[in-house]
Amino acid sequence: MTATDKENEELRRRLAKQAAEVAANELILKRAQKREMRLLEADSLAALFDYLTRGLCDSFGIPESTVLLCDPEHEVRHLLTSLHSLHAVPGVLLVDRLSAFPEVLRQLSHAWLGPFDNDRHRGLFPSDSGLASVAILPLMRERKLMGSLNLGSGDPQRFTDQHATDILEHLGVIASFALENSVNRARLRLSGLTDALTDWHNRRYLEVRLTEEVARAQRSGQWLSCLMIDIDHFKQVNDTHGHLAGDEILREVARRIASQVRGSDVAARFGGEEFVVLLPDTEERLARNLAERVRRVVRATPIRADEETALTVTVSLGVAAIRPKRLSEPADQGRALIEAADAAMYRAKKTGRDRVLAAETVPILNEID
Repeated sequence: MTATDKENEELRRRLAKQAAEVAANELILKRAQKREMRLLEADSLAALFDYLTRGLCDSFGIPESTVLLCDPEHEVRHLLTSLHSLHAVPGVLLVDRLSAFPEVLRQLSHAWLGPFDNDRHRGLFPSDSGLASVAILPLMRERKLMGSLNLGSGDPQRFTDQHATDILEHLGVIASFALENSVNRARLRLSGLTDALTDWHNRRYLEVRLTEEVARAQRSGQWLSCLMIDIDHFKQVNDTHGHLAGDEILREVARRIASQVRGSDVAARFGGEEFVVLLPDTEERLARNLAERVRRVVRATPIRADEETALTVTVSLGVAAIRPKRLSEPADQGRALIEAADAAMYRAKKTGRDRVLAAETVPILNEID
């Protein structure tokens, strides 16, 4: 082989290597763009968190991906609970302050890649997946650190300080933008499902959750109870003391009821001076006990309606419970449950007010297969 032939062979080898590198880089870029589009297209906060955790694990082929997010006012927790019935999302770490992770997050303004250190990184990767290297990407809002996106690999060479960080840096930027967008959309969505006066959920929200909870009770075979709560003589409060006083009474009664219900219960302002609380996995006896506690706590101390007026307020409560066994429509059963609790509440008002009465019957609901 002549010297020219050798030069040509070396040139072909280099060109082939460069072509392979270009193809590999194009593939990496396409995968990165696909990840970013998935983040931007997430249609809910829960869906976004799912992709940032489980989805990125699949995309990168790694065992663990987590999100650390500072949530000092518990707003994100509230949005997840209110809109998605989620009290926790695997891989999402919501904390009151970032100072609990000083060694990791101090001056984290760019992506950090390096070996997994159990003492420093364990809090970011709680599943103990045998990690060897990690990438920690800052999540920023208005140039302020609000958390981190954390990728963990069992391969010690997967994330090292020798790797270029451009793609990961951009992923962190897109994730930050998508999170802020999703939180803002969730706020708007919740505002349409929230009563502005009491900050409780509204009737529209209740109608959606009622069907969901009846269907859940059908699947599990558990009880679902309902409290219908009405403020006694509320019209007299408005007529005598004015609507501003009435609004304060509504707000305080809502706060007192809320102090007695569980995080898993569904509470909503039904309309006017009426409130509804759905109690999943709760039989009638326990629902009556809760209703009695609500009755007592509402009337326990006078409510200050204005600077000069404090009123002792009472409520009448109706209780109904179902344990649906047959495959009838959840929406129909939900309406019947509400109607039964409503009828019991009206009986309580007609027989003296300030009392708890249980439904006499709940038509078609407690059938046995």
